[in-house]
Amino acid sequence: MLFEAPVPPGFHYRDGFITTVDEVELVDAIGRLEFSTFEMRGVVARRRVAFFGRSYDASVPVTPQLPAFLLPLRDKAAEWARVDAQAFAMALVNEYPPGAPIGWHRDAPQYDIVAGVSLLSSCRMKFRPYLSPAALPSRGGSPRKTTHEITLERRSAYLLTAEARNAYEHHIPAVQSLRYSITFRTLRRAA
Repeated sequence: MLFEAPVPPGFHYRDGFITTVDEVELVDAIGRLEFSTFEMRGVVARRRVAFFGRSYDASVPVTPQLPAFLLPLRDKAAEWARVDAQAFAMALVNEYPPGAPIGWHRDAPQYDIVAGVSLLSSCRMKFRPYLSPAALPSRGGSPRKTTHEITLERRSAYLLTAEARNAYEHHIPAVQSLRYSITFRTLRRAA
């Protein structure tokens, strides 16, 4: 590729972040996880999840500790992000069966840097500027459009920082084949 993909400022991508052997070992360990359904705003997602560390849900502030098999990957992501590995306070493993998307969203406000790794298959990640609910156009207004997109190849990794993390929301259209993603998040520092 002659030119880098047009992505929002603060989005970093690294193809071949892990090896084929790493992927096999991670998928094997993921196969032993207990996944749960995921519900957001009363809608049950088609993907299944396993949370570790700090939770999204304030009523359940801590979920099980990060399993040992995730620690080397967390350390590698932390080195790339130039943060202490302990700064990644939570991990999320998503299981996307064929046909499962993830809707438009911006990560929960208590988190800062987001690091993600793709396993088994590629997907498209799309971006558009974030609008607060109060700023959304009324019904019947012109539809919001994707402004950036990139293919996340299997065994690749990305970082969402700065503007890409805060000023954009992202979504992954329905995947074609089974895909796992592992996402690490740092906590925002108190102002």
